[in-house]
Amino acid sequence: MDIMWIRDFKWGMRNGIPIALGYVSVSFTFGLMAVSAGMSWWQAVLVSMTNLTSAGQFAGLDIMVAGGTLIEMALSQLIINLRYALMSLSLSQKVDKTVNTLYRFVIGMGITDEIFAVAMSRDRKVSRYYMFGLIVVPYIGWAGGTFAGAVIGGILPEIVRSALGIAIYGMFLAIIIPKAREDSAYLKVILIAVLLSCLFHWVPFLSKVSSGFVIIICAVVASIAGAVLYPLPEEGDYD
Repeated sequence: MDIMWIRDFKWGMRNGIPIALGYVSVSFTFGLMAVSAGMSWWQAVLVSMTNLTSAGQFAGLDIMVAGGTLIEMALSQLIINLRYALMSLSLSQKVDKTVNTLYRFVIGMGITDEIFAVAMSRDRKVSRYYMFGLIVVPYIGWAGGTFAGAVIGGILPEIVRSALGIAIYGMFLAIIIPKAREDSAYLKVILIAVLLSCLFHWVPFLSKVSSGFVIIICAVVASIAGAVLYPLPEEGDYD
């Protein structure tokens, strides 16, 4: 048994290394942007250590910089991160009997898109030891990247800091473009969100809406439009 849990933990860590490497560049950008917005380095690191969500953290940073309300913050985080609850429910069917209720809460804290995908791709049930190994390395990469960006980012040349400032947008494009190319429905939903965002930016009376509520409205309206216009077929419809 001792050998088995060590093996599972090591295997999880090994699978988590590529995820961690991908997280470093994005979290470095978050650390740099957080300090530029007025946070201290330890505040930026604390945010990353207690959240582990790139989209949520960047959106939350925008809301804080804009002086948004706690309601805006709570609603935006709920909408942006709701998918993790669904992922956790799905993953609960994949874990073995070593994952009791307490460990489910602990593992749920570390679920991200990439960690979920790797765990679900396993051809067998996953143990708590594997999940801990899979989570801990990306967690260190995310927090470590934030620390590096917050501390080292300030001494980088301005041109480099400006370039890193758009890294998050590159990450988002890398996520949505492949899906948009595979299915035009994704592209149309994305365009709806983009159009709404442009309206809130350029239309005079809409431009007065705070950035936090803009994120909430665009996400909800685009999601509803996608669900209504392009519903997923029921299982029987595939036949």
